[in-house]
Amino acid sequence: MNKQQYHIKVEVKTTYVQEQSEPENNRFVFAYTITITNTGQVPAQLLSRHWVITDANNKVQEVRGEGVVGEQPYLTPGDSFRYTSAAMLETPVGCMQGNYQMIADDGVEFDAEIPVFNLSTPHTIH
Repeated sequence: MNKQQYHIKVEVKTTYVQEQSEPENNRFVFAYTITITNTGQVPAQLLSRHWVITDANNKVQEVRGEGVVGEQPYLTPGDSFRYTSAAMLETPVGCMQGNYQMIADDGVEFDAEIPVFNLSTPHTIH
């Protein structure tokens, strides 16, 4: 399998959602906006996702499901899909990582890695 043919770039921006968080109840809500870009040579569709969410106490949540935000975007080479979702932690700092399961037009299934990214309330990590 030619890696150049099947390549998805994943970019992430995170925001602390203060109005939905309740620090006194160990509830910290973070929004994340993800841009998925097909930088490969073959059109591909996102089938499902797998997230590993870890808080500062090393509590791990795993999330698996079909698509993202109710969609299974189809990306031709050069196309991007952007969505925003959220995660809740019991600590003011944590991280997320995972992958998207993709299928290319030629039937090849491959994973698009979501690199680890940090979730932190303002002024906790600089």
